[in-house]
Amino acid sequence: MSTFDRAAGLPQDLTDGLVDGLGVERATPLGGGDTASAFRLETARGPLFAKTMADPPAGMMAVEVAGLHALREHAPELLGVPEVVRWTERGIVLEWIDEAPGPRRPGTEEECGRGLAALHRVHGEAFGGLDPELPGRIGSFEVDLSPTQDWAGFLLDRRIRPLLQDAVGAGRIAPAAADLLEELTPRAEELAGPPEPPTLVHGDLWAGNRIVDGRGRNWLIDPSAHWGHREVDIAMMLLFGGFGEECLTAYAAEHPLAPGWQDRVPWYQLPPLLVHAVRFGGGYGDAALRALRRLRR
Repeated sequence: MSTFDRAAGLPQDLTDGLVDGLGVERATPLGGGDTASAFRLETARGPLFAKTMADPPAGMMAVEVAGLHALREHAPELLGVPEVVRWTERGIVLEWIDEAPGPRRPGTEEECGRGLAALHRVHGEAFGGLDPELPGRIGSFEVDLSPTQDWAGFLLDRRIRPLLQDAVGAGRIAPAAADLLEELTPRAEELAGPPEPPTLVHGDLWAGNRIVDGRGRNWLIDPSAHWGHREVDIAMMLLFGGFGEECLTAYAAEHPLAPGWQDRVPWYQLPPLLVHAVRFGGGYGDAALRALRRLRR
Protein backbone atom coordinates (compact mmCIF):
# COMPACT_ATOMS: atom_id res chain seq x y z
CA MET A 1 0.00 0.00 0.00
CA SER A 2 1.52 3.32 -1.05
CA THR A 3 1.27 6.69 0.63
CA PHE A 4 1.10 10.00 -1.22
CA ASP A 5 2.57 13.17 0.24
CA ARG A 6 2.65 16.79 -0.80
CA ALA A 7 6.04 16.50 -2.46
CA ALA A 8 4.88 13.66 -4.67
CA GLY A 9 1.50 15.22 -5.33
CA LEU A 10 -1.95 13.95 -4.38
CA PRO A 11 -3.51 11.03 -6.22
CA GLN A 12 -5.73 12.08 -9.08
CA ASP A 13 -8.77 10.73 -7.22
CA LEU A 14 -8.47 13.62 -4.75
CA THR A 15 -8.12 16.46 -7.24
CA ASP A 16 -10.88 18.42 -8.98
CA GLY A 17 -11.46 20.63 -5.96
CA LEU A 18 -12.35 17.97 -3.42
CA VAL A 19 -9.52 18.77 -1.00
CA ASP A 20 -8.62 22.32 -2.08
CA GLY A 21 -7.87 24.49 0.93
CA LEU A 22 -7.79 21.62 3.42
CA GLY A 23 -4.00 21.65 3.71
CA VAL A 24 -3.57 17.99 2.96
CA GLU A 25 -0.04 16.85 3.81
CA ARG A 26 -0.49 13.17 3.13
CA ALA A 27 -3.09 10.81 1.69
CA THR A 28 -2.95 7.13 2.63
CA PRO A 29 -5.14 4.72 0.65
CA LEU A 30 -7.47 2.55 2.69
CA GLY A 31 -8.93 -0.82 1.78
CA GLY A 32 -12.42 -2.22 2.08
CA GLY A 33 -14.41 -0.42 -0.63
CA ASP A 34 -16.21 -2.31 -3.41
CA THR A 35 -16.77 0.52 -5.86
CA ALA A 36 -15.01 3.54 -4.32
CA SER A 37 -11.49 4.53 -3.30
CA ALA A 38 -10.92 5.62 0.29
CA PHE A 39 -8.12 7.61 1.92
CA ARG A 40 -6.97 8.88 5.28
CA LEU A 41 -5.95 12.51 4.87
CA GLU A 42 -3.44 14.14 7.19
CA THR A 43 -4.28 17.83 7.42
CA ALA A 44 -3.59 20.84 9.60
CA ARG A 45 -6.94 20.33 11.33
CA GLY A 46 -6.23 16.67 12.01
CA PRO A 47 -7.04 13.48 10.09
CA LEU A 48 -9.97 13.33 7.70
CA PHE A 49 -11.60 10.56 5.68
CA ALA A 50 -12.11 10.85 1.92
CA LYS A 51 -14.08 8.63 -0.44
CA THR A 52 -14.00 9.03 -4.20
CA MET A 53 -15.52 7.40 -7.26
CA ALA A 54 -14.13 7.73 -10.77
CA ASP A 55 -17.51 7.75 -12.51
CA PRO A 56 -20.35 7.71 -9.97
CA PRO A 57 -24.00 7.58 -11.02
CA ALA A 58 -25.45 11.07 -11.29
CA GLY A 59 -26.45 12.48 -7.93
CA MET A 60 -25.06 9.59 -5.89
CA MET A 61 -22.83 11.76 -3.70
CA ALA A 62 -25.55 14.36 -3.21
CA VAL A 63 -27.93 11.68 -1.98
CA GLU A 64 -25.35 10.32 0.47
CA VAL A 65 -24.61 13.82 1.77
CA ALA A 66 -28.32 14.45 2.30
CA GLY A 67 -28.55 11.20 4.23
CA LEU A 68 -25.60 12.09 6.45
CA HIS A 69 -27.06 15.52 7.14
CA ALA A 70 -30.45 14.04 8.03
CA LEU A 71 -28.99 11.39 10.32
CA ARG A 72 -26.65 13.91 11.96
CA GLU A 73 -29.59 16.26 12.59
CA HIS A 74 -31.90 13.65 14.09
CA ALA A 75 -29.69 10.98 15.67
CA PRO A 76 -29.56 11.01 19.47
CA GLU A 77 -26.31 11.61 21.35
CA LEU A 78 -25.82 7.85 21.63
CA LEU A 79 -25.24 7.63 17.87
CA GLY A 80 -22.54 9.64 16.14
CA VAL A 81 -22.73 10.63 12.48
CA PRO A 82 -19.59 12.08 10.88
CA GLU A 83 -19.58 15.70 9.80
CA VAL A 84 -19.45 16.36 6.06
CA VAL A 85 -16.40 18.59 5.55
CA ARG A 86 -16.46 18.83 1.77
CA TRP A 87 -18.07 17.08 -1.16
CA THR A 88 -18.24 17.13 -4.94
CA GLU A 89 -20.06 14.99 -7.49
CA ARG A 90 -17.13 12.55 -7.39
CA GLY A 91 -16.14 12.47 -3.74
CA ILE A 92 -16.81 13.29 -0.13
CA VAL A 93 -14.60 14.30 2.82
CA LEU A 94 -15.73 13.47 6.35
CA GLU A 95 -14.40 13.86 9.85
CA TRP A 96 -12.15 10.96 10.85
CA ILE A 97 -13.45 8.40 13.36
CA ASP A 98 -10.83 6.38 15.25
CA GLU A 99 -12.20 2.84 15.35
CA ALA A 100 -11.56 0.98 18.60
CA PRO A 101 -9.39 -2.13 18.32
CA GLY A 102 -10.25 -5.33 20.13
CA PRO A 103 -13.37 -6.21 22.11
CA ARG A 104 -16.06 -3.58 22.60
CA ARG A 105 -16.66 -2.18 26.04
CA PRO A 106 -19.71 -3.30 28.03
CA GLY A 107 -22.77 -1.27 27.13
CA THR A 108 -21.83 -0.52 23.53
CA GLU A 109 -24.42 -2.86 22.03
CA GLU A 110 -27.19 -1.67 24.35
CA GLU A 111 -26.41 1.95 23.48
CA CYS A 112 -26.58 1.11 19.79
CA GLY A 113 -30.02 -0.42 20.24
CA ARG A 114 -31.34 2.46 22.31
CA GLY A 115 -29.92 5.01 19.92
CA LEU A 116 -31.44 3.32 16.90
CA ALA A 117 -34.81 3.13 18.66
CA ALA A 118 -34.67 6.88 19.22
CA LEU A 119 -33.71 7.52 15.61
CA HIS A 120 -36.65 5.41 14.45
CA ARG A 121 -39.02 7.72 16.30
CA VAL A 122 -38.24 10.42 13.75
CA HIS A 123 -41.17 10.47 11.35
CA GLY A 124 -41.89 12.13 8.02
CA GLU A 125 -45.00 12.92 6.02
CA ALA A 126 -44.63 10.26 3.31
CA PHE A 127 -42.51 7.29 2.33
CA GLY A 128 -39.79 8.10 -0.18
CA GLY A 129 -36.76 10.32 -0.61
CA LEU A 130 -35.45 12.91 1.80
CA ASP A 131 -35.50 15.66 -0.82
CA PRO A 132 -37.71 15.68 -3.93
CA GLU A 133 -35.03 17.68 -5.76
CA LEU A 134 -32.54 14.82 -5.49
CA PRO A 135 -32.44 11.83 -7.87
CA GLY A 136 -34.06 8.61 -6.75
CA ARG A 137 -31.20 6.45 -5.52
CA ILE A 138 -30.58 3.98 -2.77
CA GLY A 139 -26.83 3.50 -3.04
CA SER A 140 -25.85 3.05 -6.68
CA PHE A 141 -29.29 1.70 -7.67
CA GLU A 142 -31.99 3.86 -9.18
CA VAL A 143 -35.32 3.70 -7.39
CA ASP A 144 -38.55 5.68 -7.50
CA LEU A 145 -38.46 7.72 -4.28
CA SER A 146 -41.37 10.01 -5.08
CA PRO A 147 -43.60 10.48 -2.01
CA THR A 148 -46.26 7.87 -1.34
CA GLN A 149 -48.46 6.74 1.54
CA ASP A 150 -48.42 3.13 0.29
CA TRP A 151 -45.45 1.46 1.99
CA ALA A 152 -46.39 -2.07 0.97
CA GLY A 153 -46.62 -1.01 -2.67
CA PHE A 154 -43.35 0.91 -2.40
CA LEU A 155 -41.52 -2.13 -1.08
CA LEU A 156 -42.98 -4.52 -3.65
CA ASP A 157 -43.17 -2.42 -6.81
CA ARG A 158 -40.27 -0.03 -6.37
CA ARG A 159 -37.75 -2.32 -4.69
CA ILE A 160 -38.37 -6.06 -4.74
CA ARG A 161 -39.98 -6.51 -8.16
CA PRO A 162 -37.54 -4.41 -10.25
CA LEU A 163 -34.51 -5.84 -8.45
CA LEU A 164 -35.79 -9.37 -9.02
CA GLN A 165 -36.29 -8.61 -12.71
CA ASP A 166 -32.71 -7.33 -12.90
CA ALA A 167 -31.39 -10.42 -11.13
CA VAL A 168 -33.30 -12.80 -13.41
CA GLY A 169 -32.23 -10.85 -16.50
CA ALA A 170 -28.60 -11.03 -15.41
CA GLY A 171 -28.83 -14.75 -14.79
CA ARG A 172 -28.13 -14.27 -11.08
CA ILE A 173 -31.26 -16.03 -9.86
CA ALA A 174 -33.43 -18.81 -11.24
CA PRO A 175 -36.44 -17.63 -13.31
CA ALA A 176 -38.67 -19.59 -10.90
CA ALA A 177 -38.11 -16.75 -8.43
CA ALA A 178 -40.40 -14.52 -10.51
CA ASP A 179 -43.21 -17.06 -10.21
CA LEU A 180 -42.70 -17.27 -6.46
CA LEU A 181 -42.94 -13.49 -6.17
CA GLU A 182 -46.21 -13.48 -8.10
CA GLU A 183 -47.59 -16.05 -5.65
CA LEU A 184 -46.63 -13.77 -2.78
CA THR A 185 -47.90 -10.53 -4.34
CA PRO A 186 -51.46 -10.80 -2.92
CA ARG A 187 -49.86 -10.92 0.54
CA ALA A 188 -47.74 -7.80 0.03
CA GLU A 189 -49.55 -5.78 2.71
CA GLU A 190 -49.36 -8.62 5.22
CA LEU A 191 -45.66 -9.16 4.53
CA ALA A 192 -44.90 -5.45 4.95
CA GLY A 193 -46.40 -5.52 8.44
CA PRO A 194 -48.96 -3.40 10.29
CA PRO A 195 -49.10 0.25 9.19
CA GLU A 196 -46.49 2.52 10.74
CA PRO A 197 -45.62 6.15 9.99
CA PRO A 198 -42.77 6.93 7.59
CA THR A 199 -39.55 6.59 9.57
CA LEU A 200 -36.07 7.94 8.99
CA VAL A 201 -34.01 4.83 8.26
CA HIS A 202 -30.29 4.41 7.62
CA GLY A 203 -31.18 2.16 4.70
CA ASP A 204 -27.99 0.07 4.57
CA LEU A 205 -27.37 -0.80 8.20
CA TRP A 206 -25.01 -3.75 8.02
CA ALA A 207 -22.18 -4.07 10.53
CA GLY A 208 -19.63 -2.48 8.20
CA ASN A 209 -21.60 0.76 8.29
CA ARG A 210 -21.45 0.94 12.09
CA ILE A 211 -18.16 2.07 13.63
CA VAL A 212 -17.38 1.93 17.35
CA ASP A 213 -14.79 4.47 18.48
CA GLY A 214 -12.26 4.25 21.28
CA ARG A 215 -14.77 5.52 23.84
CA GLY A 216 -17.30 2.89 22.84
CA ARG A 217 -19.58 5.30 21.00
CA ASN A 218 -21.45 3.98 17.95
CA TRP A 219 -21.21 5.87 14.67
CA LEU A 220 -23.35 5.44 11.54
CA ILE A 221 -21.68 5.85 8.15
CA ASP A 222 -22.41 5.33 4.44
CA PRO A 223 -26.21 5.63 4.61
CA SER A 224 -28.89 5.12 1.98
CA ALA A 225 -31.25 7.13 4.15
CA HIS A 226 -34.87 7.66 3.20
CA TRP A 227 -38.34 7.71 4.73
CA GLY A 228 -39.19 4.04 5.03
CA HIS A 229 -40.19 1.37 7.52
CA ARG A 230 -37.95 0.66 10.49
CA GLU A 231 -37.95 -3.07 9.76
CA VAL A 232 -35.72 -2.19 6.77
CA ASP A 233 -32.90 -1.46 9.20
CA ILE A 234 -33.68 -4.37 11.54
CA ALA A 235 -33.67 -6.92 8.70
CA MET A 236 -30.40 -5.56 7.34
CA MET A 237 -28.78 -5.78 10.78
CA LEU A 238 -29.76 -9.45 10.91
CA LEU A 239 -28.68 -10.32 7.37
CA PHE A 240 -24.91 -10.28 7.79
CA GLY A 241 -24.61 -10.28 11.59
CA GLY A 242 -22.23 -8.11 13.57
CA PHE A 243 -24.78 -6.69 16.00
CA GLY A 244 -24.96 -8.31 19.41
CA GLU A 245 -28.13 -9.75 20.89
CA GLU A 246 -27.98 -6.99 23.49
CA CYS A 247 -28.48 -4.43 20.73
CA LEU A 248 -31.84 -5.81 19.56
CA THR A 249 -32.96 -6.49 23.13
CA ALA A 250 -32.31 -2.85 24.06
CA TYR A 251 -34.08 -1.71 20.89
CA ALA A 252 -37.15 -3.81 21.70
CA ALA A 253 -37.28 -2.44 25.23
CA GLU A 254 -37.36 1.14 23.91
CA HIS A 255 -39.42 0.74 20.72
CA PRO A 256 -41.04 -2.73 20.38
CA LEU A 257 -41.57 -4.05 16.88
CA ALA A 258 -45.02 -5.13 15.75
CA PRO A 259 -45.93 -8.79 16.42
CA GLY A 260 -44.74 -11.20 13.76
CA TRP A 261 -41.73 -9.10 12.75
CA GLN A 262 -39.47 -12.16 12.72
CA ASP A 263 -41.66 -13.76 10.04
CA ARG A 264 -41.33 -10.62 7.91
CA VAL A 265 -37.54 -10.53 8.00
CA PRO A 266 -37.10 -12.55 4.74
CA TRP A 267 -39.37 -10.12 2.88
CA TYR A 268 -37.34 -7.15 4.08
CA GLN A 269 -34.07 -8.92 3.30
CA LEU A 270 -35.02 -9.50 -0.32
CA PRO A 271 -33.88 -6.04 -1.56
CA PRO A 272 -30.31 -6.26 -0.18
CA LEU A 273 -30.02 -9.92 -1.22
CA LEU A 274 -31.11 -9.06 -4.75
CA VAL A 275 -28.79 -6.04 -4.90
CA HIS A 276 -25.89 -8.28 -3.91
CA ALA A 277 -26.99 -10.92 -6.42
CA VAL A 278 -26.97 -8.39 -9.26
CA ARG A 279 -23.64 -6.85 -8.23
CA PHE A 280 -21.67 -9.84 -7.03
CA GLY A 281 -23.44 -13.05 -8.04
CA GLY A 282 -22.16 -15.88 -5.88
CA GLY A 283 -24.72 -17.40 -3.54
CA TYR A 284 -26.83 -14.28 -3.09
CA GLY A 285 -29.34 -15.29 -5.75
CA ASP A 286 -29.80 -18.67 -4.08
CA ALA A 287 -30.26 -16.92 -0.72
CA ALA A 288 -32.98 -14.71 -2.21
CA LEU A 289 -34.67 -17.77 -3.69
CA ARG A 290 -34.62 -19.47 -0.29
CA ALA A 291 -36.17 -16.36 1.27
CA LEU A 292 -39.01 -16.45 -1.24
CA ARG A 293 -39.64 -20.13 -0.58
CA ARG A 294 -39.61 -19.56 3.17
CA LEU A 295 -42.21 -16.80 2.78
CA ARG A 296 -44.42 -19.03 0.62
CA ARG A 297 -44.43 -21.67 3.34
